[in-house]
Amino acid sequence: MSVPVTVRRGDHADRGFVHDLGARSAASSVSPVREARYDDVLEAFARLVEFVFERRHEVLVAEEQGARIGFLLLLFDVPDEVTLTQQAFVAYTAVEPHARGRGVGRALLQAAELQARAAGLRYMSLMVTEENAPARTLYERAGFVAERRMMTKPL
Repeated sequence: MSVPVTVRRGDHADRGFVHDLGARSAASSVSPVREARYDDVLEAFARLVEFVFERRHEVLVAEEQGARIGFLLLLFDVPDEVTLTQQAFVAYTAVEPHARGRGVGRALLQAAELQARAAGLRYMSLMVTEENAPARTLYERAGFVAERRMMTKPL
């Protein structure tokens, strides 16, 4: 019998969890096209978190039997850069390795969508590396479609 995953709004007490789990999963955000020093990836994640916390945002925390097992950082004030259409933007999602593949990411995305709809937004966007097949499958099953593609050429 599976244990239900609950998602709640995060608060100040969850910041350490966000920093810890995010730092432990940050390397999974790096495309194999780019060479990246681990310390630089950690610095980039820390900068992202500070950027999110300085803007209109929501932290969603997934729990299982009271233990935190994942989070999602959702921005409300970052419009689409091409059309300037208002949107919610999933800035970062992370799930504890032992809890992956059990619906935690899906629960976080559903909660984020509810928050975005409640804010009156008609779109929710995110970015994912091409090689992260499990995340891409999750997002596609949740109804996300590819809108643009970033292409990189090593020089």
